[in-house]
Amino acid sequence: MRAIEITQSGGPEVLQPCERPLPVLKSGEVLIRVLAAGVNRPDVFQRLGQYPVPPGASDLPGLEVAGEIVDGDLQDSGFEKGDLVCALVQGGGYAEYCAAPLEQCLPAPRGLSPIEAASLPETFFTVWSNVFQRSALQPGETLLVQGGSSGIGVTAIQLAAAMGHRVFATAGSEDKCRACEQLGAERAINYRTEDFSSIVKELTGGKGVDVILDMVGGDYVKREIACLADDGRLNLIALLGGARAEVDLGQVLRRRLTVTGSTLRPRPVAFKARIARELRERVWPLVEAGKIRPVIHRVFPLDQAAEAHALMESSTHVGKIMLDVASA
Repeated sequence: MRAIEITQSGGPEVLQPCERPLPVLKSGEVLIRVLAAGVNRPDVFQRLGQYPVPPGASDLPGLEVAGEIVDGDLQDSGFEKGDLVCALVQGGGYAEYCAAPLEQCLPAPRGLSPIEAASLPETFFTVWSNVFQRSALQPGETLLVQGGSSGIGVTAIQLAAAMGHRVFATAGSEDKCRACEQLGAERAINYRTEDFSSIVKELTGGKGVDVILDMVGGDYVKREIACLADDGRLNLIALLGGARAEVDLGQVLRRRLTVTGSTLRPRPVAFKARIARELRERVWPLVEAGKIRPVIHRVFPLDQAAEAHALMESSTHVGKIMLDVASA
């Protein structure tokens, strides 16, 4: 099969086409003929040598795919060979075939193209597990999404808004802020020109927000704690702004705040299977009803994965960057 491999740690140019044997299936896996794959920030970190591949996972980048099941033990699964699915994988998505745990496969939502379906798993699994499971966003509570125009951001905004929550977001330009508001954010804050902490406090009548989904860390944390409501939860899923922060522990104690974080890729299949079940039950109907829609910024052919990474690193995109594998 044709694939894209990371030849060494470095810039986008280290992504090169190659020929690889088809993946050998492990117990509980299916083989997917990949039609499309998503490009995500962890792929960039892996290329830079900053995100180690979990033991036993493919060294090829790519954490989400959509395509047809062509092999695997499907007994009692409800799936059949030839079914169009999307799947969260530990690696190997930048290829014509990919092995995926059966329990991490979801039917491609009705009405979506393979490219649209492939844009869902990484961000939907991440947002659901962090906002609704780990942070336990409750009815009537509010959410602040840092980096609202990213793939994670557009998913978090739409998902929380579709479930009836007030959502605020930050973004780095006026155009990106307007895009966030069109997706359901009540107010998008330009972090380059505005202080998100004071604006969020004002918008919530001084209370603050109940949950913050943060991909930045660093010096954001101090301001995030200041704009959390009592019993609020700050959930870190990336550290684009740095791994060190000054924290007022007195506020954490007095106001019963929770500062937590997680990474999804190394978690076991059983953990991700639970997320998949909840997504299929509670979120897929919203997607199929058009209440949540994929936001695709640009699609590249598989052999232009390096150009896709360069776009990701420019941070000029709104939504997802995708690879069209079927046209390879």
